[in-house]
Amino acid sequence: MRLEGRRQSTNIEDRRGQRTRNVGYSPRPRVRIPSSGRVVRTGGGGISGIIMLIILFFVLRSCGIDPLAILAGGGDNPFGEIVPQTQTQTSQAPSGPVRNDATTQFVATVLAETEDVWDGIFQANGKTYPKPILVLFEGQVSSACGFASAASGPFYCPNDRKLYIDLSFYDELARRFKASGDFAQAYVLAHEVGHHVQNLIGVLPQFNRMRQTMSQAEANALSVRVELQADCFAGIWGHYTAQKGLLEKGDLEEALNAATQIGDDAIQRRTQGYVVPESFNHGTSAQRREWFDRGFQSGRLEDCDTFNNPV
Repeated sequence: MRLEGRRQSTNIEDRRGQRTRNVGYSPRPRVRIPSSGRVVRTGGGGISGIIMLIILFFVLRSCGIDPLAILAGGGDNPFGEIVPQTQTQTSQAPSGPVRNDATTQFVATVLAETEDVWDGIFQANGKTYPKPILVLFEGQVSSACGFASAASGPFYCPNDRKLYIDLSFYDELARRFKASGDFAQAYVLAHEVGHHVQNLIGVLPQFNRMRQTMSQAEANALSVRVELQADCFAGIWGHYTAQKGLLEKGDLEEALNAATQIGDDAIQRRTQGYVVPESFNHGTSAQRREWFDRGFQSGRLEDCDTFNNPV
């Protein structure tokens, strides 16, 4: 990527070097890049086509989207009202000054690029883009979604609208997942920003409400669609980043390889030698590649409708 001299975001909290204690926060839903091959066997079947249509209807309506207009290729505003989130106060020390190492500068620049892209998309639809905060931590961290360790991988917490990442994950991405390269690293961050966009337009709140009454298998199946949409949103960011001339030869292949390596099936084969499809909650390698590439090629939100298309 050609990021030299580009703007760096100031929406960063650097909590590295702090001691964090688990003080009993009750876990709240968060969405993340998987970093562990551990799976839980679950019973039950997938969601039927009729139920998925109902899900799609309410998700899109909650976002202020007319489903019929999408099916007809209409140009209606795809953004609804910003959905307020309940803030959960956590006890923590203030963040320190942001370090100036190369990796920190890189994520600050990538975050700024996501801000510019999504700010432009929101403005084009008559809305303001509330920017998320990126929290850098080491080892473990407390958030409004509960307590997490670096083993959880990068994640987004809708309750405080913050992205969380231990930058050592990038070493794991290259070493364990065989997904090296700066655009692969950028994809990870852009995926979590994609969850932030889902939160703003109402997809995440609706998902978190619906899964409370679902079986584990049904919730997993719906989670796959949510995660694939975040991949597609990351692809949209990549689309506009390429238009700016910031990508180099091989960058797209880096992101597609990363999407392949962190597919649920790839992780399970690598860690346990077999796959348990009903436990998938992020999508297969093929699905993740397809939906990132779909967003990358089109740059259109309408093409990221994972709720009304086969995945």
